[in-house]
Amino acid sequence: MFKPKFFTVLPELTAPQIGRDVVAGILVGIVALPLAIAFAIASGVSPEKGLITAVIGGFLISFLGGSRVQIGGPTGAFIVILYGIVQQYGINGLMVATMMAGVILMMMGFAQFGSLIKFIPYPVIVGFTSGIAVIIFSSQIKDLLGLDIVKVPADFIEKWRLYANLISTLNPFSALTGGLALFIIAIWPKVSRKIPGSIVALIITTVLVQSMHWNVPTIASEFGKIPSSIPPPSFPVFDLQTVRQLIMPATTIALLGAIEALLSAVVADGMIGSRHKSNMELIAQGAANIITPLFGGIPVTGAIARTATNIKNGGRTPIAGIVHALTLLLIMLLFGQWAKLIPMPALAAILIVVAWNMGEFHVFRQLMKSPKSDVIVLLTTFSLTVVFDLTIAIEIGMLLAVILFMRRMAELSNVGIITGELKDRDEEDDPNTIVTRSVPEGVEVFEISGPFFFGAVAKFRDAMHLLEKSPQIRIIRMRQVLSIDATGLNMVKEMQRESRKAGSHLILSGVHAQPLFALQQYGLADEIGEENIFGNIDDALDKAREMLGMKKEVRTRSFVPSVEREKQS
Repeated sequence: MFKPKFFTVLPELTAPQIGRDVVAGILVGIVALPLAIAFAIASGVSPEKGLITAVIGGFLISFLGGSRVQIGGPTGAFIVILYGIVQQYGINGLMVATMMAGVILMMMGFAQFGSLIKFIPYPVIVGFTSGIAVIIFSSQIKDLLGLDIVKVPADFIEKWRLYANLISTLNPFSALTGGLALFIIAIWPKVSRKIPGSIVALIITTVLVQSMHWNVPTIASEFGKIPSSIPPPSFPVFDLQTVRQLIMPATTIALLGAIEALLSAVVADGMIGSRHKSNMELIAQGAANIITPLFGGIPVTGAIARTATNIKNGGRTPIAGIVHALTLLLIMLLFGQWAKLIPMPALAAILIVVAWNMGEFHVFRQLMKSPKSDVIVLLTTFSLTVVFDLTIAIEIGMLLAVILFMRRMAELSNVGIITGELKDRDEEDDPNTIVTRSVPEGVEVFEISGPFFFGAVAKFRDAMHLLEKSPQIRIIRMRQVLSIDATGLNMVKEMQRESRKAGSHLILSGVHAQPLFALQQYGLADEIGEENIFGNIDDALDKAREMLGMKKEVRTRSFVPSVEREKQS
């Protein structure tokens, strides 16, 4: 479970496969170059930090991870939260938050929480992903058009208000450069899919800007020289007050990293017919996020687009991811001085394309046709992400999804009297329905349908009080109750005590394994009496007749064998 994929695939490595992995790793490294720089700048840090993240974080994720083909690095999902942390707490705060997120990820992995990520509702994922895409797009307008803005506001509405007020400061050369980069990226796949369009766009626009001496902002004019080496490790300053304030942002980083990494691993499994180790993947993500900040990096996770590129170019083992990291290191060491000439509008164009691909707005439109509860979760998460904060959006989106799910489960749960005038005639085709039984005078049978949890307790209480006085014997039929929680158990306990005070008896029928075990653990089985808990309605009715001093019913329904009836009940 906790053995990295790199070591499990070593025995099956062959020379041809190693060759394919090396080629794939080199190509992915080239693809990752502009993305690493662009993500770092958009996150509010210097460009070399993105390269360092892709080199160190990418290496650790491939070397320690639970996927054969996962490619790690900085991603667009982090931009919003990282920019806010840098603005409020500075680089030291970002390092602390990243390392805290790494610890959280490792704890999740060792606690085997990898499989729990799949329980995050799809509308929540699509909502905040689309919201992040809109924010990334909004953050690049200044560089794309060359607007004369010293500092772009973090607030979405304020940002667009400022753009509208300063649109007259548009730099035509910047707009032309950004538009050209967008055009090249859009049409290049028709020319070649081997060489990424983003690289072609960067080369062409850089040469054009430098040769024509256009007045266009570049990495050099905005950030200065890009270091051509990885700095020695240094520890951030840990302040207890800052750590407390960064708990929620760090948790958000960990959650985003876990979601994106495991989604990427699942997509990769489908493409190569493999199976990743989710818990080992979380541990690797955690280790990468603890170590990478020591060298000046930012949060790292699995990148879906780069992982897919790796697979399409023949990568099938972690060697491809390791080669990708080494390729980026060589580029940084040998050609880092040339990267400073890249125009900012070209990087903005690359991020706008990333935002478009990340948004998956066709999925958003499709989800709008889902049930109303899912639409509410989707729109709430999306709106809160864009207008307020990603952390708040995830918290409220998850909370809203849980509340609506509980409401839906409560609607599915039903409690009612099924004797006397309230018999359900729709069940007459069911051989185990109470309609086919003879219920003695003084006995009332209630049936609970669906999970008996806190959302259904109110219905149970209302049904119990429909009768003006307590019957001599009350049978609670639980053949459709597959699970019960503490609130449900407490309600049964209250009913047992009320029955005892009223001088009546409580019998349980059709009790399944989980409810029976819960009754025993809660001590209710002893309080009710195990002799009053039955697996089917016939035995429960016979017990009621025995309590009333009546003879047991002679069963002549040969068409329903007792063994089969017990299975059905």
